[in-house]
Amino acid sequence: MSERYSSFEPGGRRWFWQRITAAFLLVVLAFHFFLLHFVWHAAEVTFALSAARMETLSYYLLMILFLITATFHGVNGVYNALINAGLSGQKRTAVKWTLVVASVVLVVQGVRTANAWAGISII
Repeated sequence: MSERYSSFEPGGRRWFWQRITAAFLLVVLAFHFFLLHFVWHAAEVTFALSAARMETLSYYLLMILFLITATFHGVNGVYNALINAGLSGQKRTAVKWTLVVASVVLVVQGVRTANAWAGISII
């Protein structure tokens, strides 16, 4: 039989944070689904209503945390899947830094978008 292989070290930090972010994402996605499908229905969701929600500090901060958590969870999962598939050496290093740069760009653009919706202007 083949042995179980995972790039996650059992009990390691990446393994731990992958599970923590998954649990957080489940809760926030449930909140999102409830809010946008039961509190407001699709026909009632407008740009102005979305902007009004983003102007609430707690909602704004939750969405920023959601963005960062989802980015980490997704990139960490992809990176570890590639390692499990045999990625190593210089290719592994190149993929890692490409994913880091892509993550930073995604988070920066996401925060810029959230700021625009919330009416926050940074010089």
